[in-house]
Amino acid sequence: MLGLMQDWPLTVDKILDHAARWHGEVEIVSRSVEGPIVRTTYAQAHERARRLSGALAGLGVKPGDRIATLAWNTARHLEAWYAIMGMGAVCHTLNPRLFADQLCYIINHAEDKIIFTDLTFVPTLIEHRAKMPTVKHFVVMTDEAHMAAAAGLEGAVCFETLVAGGSPDVAWGGFDENTACGLCYTSGTTGNPKGVLYSHRSNFLHTLVTLASDVMGFSARDTILPVVPMFHANAWGIAFSAPAVGAKLVMPGAKLDGASVYELLESERVTFSAAVPTVWQMLLSELRDKQAKLSTLKRVVIGGSAVPEAIVRGFRDEFGVDVTHAWGMTEMSPLGTLSAPNQATLGLDPEGQVRLKLKQGRAPLGVDMEIEDDADHPLPHDGKTFGRLKVKGPFIAREYFKGEGGRILDDHGFFDTGDVATIDEAGFMQITDRAKDVIKSGGEWISSIEIENLAVGHPKAAIAAVIGAAHPKWDERPVLLVKLKEGETASKEEFLSFLEGKIAKWWMPDDVVFVDDIPLGATGKIDKKLIRDRMKAYVLPTAQPAKESA
Repeated sequence: MLGLMQDWPLTVDKILDHAARWHGEVEIVSRSVEGPIVRTTYAQAHERARRLSGALAGLGVKPGDRIATLAWNTARHLEAWYAIMGMGAVCHTLNPRLFADQLCYIINHAEDKIIFTDLTFVPTLIEHRAKMPTVKHFVVMTDEAHMAAAAGLEGAVCFETLVAGGSPDVAWGGFDENTACGLCYTSGTTGNPKGVLYSHRSNFLHTLVTLASDVMGFSARDTILPVVPMFHANAWGIAFSAPAVGAKLVMPGAKLDGASVYELLESERVTFSAAVPTVWQMLLSELRDKQAKLSTLKRVVIGGSAVPEAIVRGFRDEFGVDVTHAWGMTEMSPLGTLSAPNQATLGLDPEGQVRLKLKQGRAPLGVDMEIEDDADHPLPHDGKTFGRLKVKGPFIAREYFKGEGGRILDDHGFFDTGDVATIDEAGFMQITDRAKDVIKSGGEWISSIEIENLAVGHPKAAIAAVIGAAHPKWDERPVLLVKLKEGETASKEEFLSFLEGKIAKWWMPDDVVFVDDIPLGATGKIDKKLIRDRMKAYVLPTAQPAKESA
């Protein structure tokens, strides 16, 4: 017997419909690529997105076509998203931080028909235009007054001209909720990037989950600044969840430095923001240098890589801002866990709460999670046993676009994240490493992430990374690489002393190497693969400390 409820397909066009009808006058504020701050509303964004859908239909776009965006966080980018998805096409976000060859590979693999682009990226597209044979048009996200900058781009059309000429009376929604909605490629740290193809249903369900108080917890009273880019795993869903509740949106455009972020936080009275750790490190430096305060910001979510303890303490102790650590993946739409307290942890003292926040957190409804050994046997949730982290749920990928990589689920329907983690008795997961980055010393695992997060708390450290170096007795030993803050000098002994008592003695790095640069990947994470390539000729010092029993 089936239930007798209405059949109401979960498609994301309904999210903007809702925002326009019930929160139509709420602002979307953008720092435009051209410079000025631009203000629009959900009602205006809704009409413009529908007009843009009509214009895209006029350019020959059909349901299922892949339409790419190469753009910063702005209202125009948001309108393009809903225009593409609302007509049943697939919005493919391109990461401009990738190398040009990778971008061209992704565009060709997706068979993108149109690319929406900001003026920032026009020179790159002109240079590599011949390598994109499937692309028929480039929609330059500006007005006619600025189109001269795109004069050399074959197939360029003006965004504002399309919007003005498009009809809002266009087919909008009305398709199956399992229709493909968005396409986002992994960062490609091993082999070519792989496409994750989201459905309307998966994005809608993910949106509902993010609105829970233990996840993002948005309300119509919030003003939200998504510093995390829309090309970084759907801006962690904020482009859907903010309009879903009618929160004011503040879009930062291309300026993501500490001073520019602080200006928007204060001028627009932002209450919530989300970004990777490097952004918050820049903001903390800006606040301290200028002896500034945060008037309205109450909560920040930090993800993309492990959050250093110094950031959690800095925001809490100096500025009264609560930091929530989040973890997820492109394959998970992307949110997987958040470090929100539960009944089992309410009694922790302030120091205990900080330690809790350094974990990646608990799984919300819709995410099932397990740690297993290499033989796929479940491991205990004791907070100590390391295992391969596996996940499953209604907004987690079951295969990659075009079947790349073959089968990706195990016999129980779990996806192997590639992370090594522990889960404690209260359900809090903590990632200790990527499986390919874990340091195996004398048969035991050492967490490079934990050492990195402690080392970056040293007052002279700008950024730190830990890799494993070959050792004749222990197989591998950790080496700490440190980029110092400008003008600072330090010794190996300073950093080793700083780590004493904070980690097990046998985890202590065998060497500290001071470097001019620690490379970051396209999503802001430390690029361990490139570091290992650079350190190929490195040899550990001959004197090696004895390993204690684990």
